Amino acid sequence: MARYRIAVIPGDGIGPEVMEACLHVLRALEEAYGGLSLEFMELEAGDGVKAERGVALPEETLRGIKSADAALFAAAGETAGEVIIPIRRRLDLYANVRPAKAYPGVPGAREGVDLIIVRENTEGLYVGVEGRGPDWGVSMRVITRRASERIAHYAFKLAEEMGRWKVTAVHKANVLRATCGLFLEACRRVAGDYPGIEYEEMLVDACALKLASKPEDFEILLTPNLFGDILSDEAAALIGGLGMAPSGNIGDRYAVFEPVHGSAPDIAGRGIANPMAMILSASMMLRWLGEREAADALERAVSKYLRRGPLTPDLGGAAGTMDVAVGIARLIREAF
Repeated sequence: MARYRIAVIPGDGIGPEVMEACLHVLRALEEAYGGLSLEFMELEAGDGVKAERGVALPEETLRGIKSADAALFAAAGETAGEVIIPIRRRLDLYANVRPAKAYPGVPGAREGVDLIIVRENTEGLYVGVEGRGPDWGVSMRVITRRASERIAHYAFKLAEEMGRWKVTAVHKANVLRATCGLFLEACRRVAGDYPGIEYEEMLVDACALKLASKPEDFEILLTPNLFGDILSDEAAALIGGLGMAPSGNIGDRYAVFEPVHGSAPDIAGRGIANPMAMILSASMMLRWLGEREAADALERAVSKYLRRGPLTPDLGGAAGTMDVAVGIARLIREAF
């Protein structure tokens, strides 16, 4: 039996609610599947711990993530920039992988959408090198050949592993010649190592338009940090909203999986948050751990539940967060 230690960071807002739902489903999978043992270790991060201790990301939380086989993170509130960005940079989680897949039964989802955004996760405008005067501000955009080639290799290898046939590098090199120019140079060099994968380039504004009009034309979008952050929210609108959007922050040694949505303080505590993005992030985690059969079983249960309902209010239903979790858990048990 495969045994894994999973770091769990509920965080703020709806974070504890969607995490509770996710763990309920994972425990059902562990029980029904039989070949999986998961030990959960809860860690602190976010607004609450900063109010109590003066720091949003305690060092013991980072140590806990390092000691685990993988981590699940739900949401941080006002301190999000003090939590997830340092986690990504200090653990060198250089690949931010954000699938956008339209499941049958989801209101508003565009049929045929099934793409993956692979976003460089450690540099760009998010390095935090900024200056401010009384009437001006400046932020430095850092793009390096090493990080660009590394994320390009990740995107092409992912394409090979998942049977995807095309990688689209997204840029603004007609204006940002130094930084996006370097990013494209790196992508072109790496593309030559993968002759079986089609490679194309697209300006970010043209990509945003095509993503809204013909998203089925995309397979994998390869982006610098900021562009991927923005385009992934646009992609979420094509699959039912942020409540359906999972993600993984992945490096060579560590990985942290999280829903794309934030802490949603307007609905926190009401028990109506959509837990699908958190649950699908757990499926990504299982796949990263090499537990493909368990990951597929979890995703099949999610897909089946979405066709049957009931759904949470963001998807036009009246179900609560734990109603969804209990329903998915039941389908998992029935499948085994």
